[in-house]
Amino acid sequence: MSDRRVFRWATTSTRMLIGTVVSIAAAMAVVTAVSLTWPTLLREPVSVAATPAPAASVTACDGGLLSIGRDPTDADALVTAARQSVTSGVSADAPPAAEQVLEVTGVGSGPVVFTAPPRDRQRIDVAAAGASTVTADDLAGFAASACRPPLLESWLIGGSGLTGAADLVLLANPGSVPATVELTVYGVGGPQIPPGASDIVVPPKTQRVVPLAGIALDEASPVIRVSAVGAPIHASLQASITRTLTPGGVEQVGAVPHPAPVQTITGISVTGRSEPTTTPDESLTPVEPEITQTATVVRLLAPSAATTATVTVTAIGRVEPALEPQQVPLEAGKPLELALDGLAVGSYTVEVVAEEPVLAAVWQTTGFGAGADFAWYTPAPEVSVPSLFAVPNGPPPTLTIVNPRGEPAVIAVTSEDAAFRLELTVPADGAMTARLSSRTVYLIDPASPVHASLSFTGDGALAGVPVWPADAAAPEIVVYP
Repeated sequence: MSDRRVFRWATTSTRMLIGTVVSIAAAMAVVTAVSLTWPTLLREPVSVAATPAPAASVTACDGGLLSIGRDPTDADALVTAARQSVTSGVSADAPPAAEQVLEVTGVGSGPVVFTAPPRDRQRIDVAAAGASTVTADDLAGFAASACRPPLLESWLIGGSGLTGAADLVLLANPGSVPATVELTVYGVGGPQIPPGASDIVVPPKTQRVVPLAGIALDEASPVIRVSAVGAPIHASLQASITRTLTPGGVEQVGAVPHPAPVQTITGISVTGRSEPTTTPDESLTPVEPEITQTATVVRLLAPSAATTATVTVTAIGRVEPALEPQQVPLEAGKPLELALDGLAVGSYTVEVVAEEPVLAAVWQTTGFGAGADFAWYTPAPEVSVPSLFAVPNGPPPTLTIVNPRGEPAVIAVTSEDAAFRLELTVPADGAMTARLSSRTVYLIDPASPVHASLSFTGDGALAGVPVWPADAAAPEIVVYP
């Protein structure tokens, strides 16, 4: 019995010894393998580069001016107060764009939509703009706006929910499927989605009209975010003022695509000097233009994060600011208006700079009595590629070009029929203006990025339309089979 036990222990010890030796050898082999340089084999994956076919160019207009409440038996009824005259054009040597008229719920025929399919796998650019003039007991003034591509998200900066305003949010769906829209109102209480501002269904080929007072009642300085699912939406705002029983102007305010840390608003036409109505300390509080009778007001919003915005006002053709630059603290999600008093007659650029993305627009009026008109000037995005823009019918139009770079910029402006060509050299960090013709389509070709805007100033007429860049071509994509 004892011999057998001795034999088993000996066997087990031998196995343990062998296992230990094998483990040590394996560890040494791994360490040696890691420390040595092994030959490598690199093989590039198979890939195919392809450029997506361009989509059709689609641009939708705002339509004619609408009036609400003319029927005493139906206060919510809408009627067309003035038709919109539209000027349009396409890229050189391209066939005319197809036109389609949208239906306005409760009104009938509404805005026109232009569609240009690509040709030979090349995108065809479309430019269009419209204008309307109305003189009535409840609505008077001149309005001009550019027709724009529909967007899934956009922002409306302008309008009022106070007594005397009859503002309308316009939602056009030029697509072939329904769109569901949500309107977020930024006001004194921050962002809110009021009752009736969500799940707004806009059928295809139609335009829905939402009274601003229904979603932003008593808001003096609202900003609206328009979010769409199902199909992109062309959003705009019709703003109007009635002081007592006197119409004080009308405007069609175009949408802003997104907030940005720098906003450049140019071509602002000041037709009369406004004197300060507030003390310097009060100038950073929300003001109501119709009450204070301030002729120039800038509306600001930091939608997502608090920041401090620097507002600089510069006269066209000058380098030094027209007013002392102001530091404006902004709370997240709460709009604020800053009065710009003391500006002399002339054209101006307002630049807003902040560390966080912001939104801005400038309200300007010709006066506060009978025959007055006003305009909302929205930011002019950077134009760095040849881009078409249309000039609608109206008062003599002025093109303002701002060069934000530290060196001169050469700009060429050519009419659609090539009968007119103008070359401008805009000085470094400066701006220039040029007179253009109404009812004409132009091509602006900048050698370096600039900002541009159209201004219309006449007797009882005021409007501004920023020039947008042409849509960039779809970038090349790489496919790995």
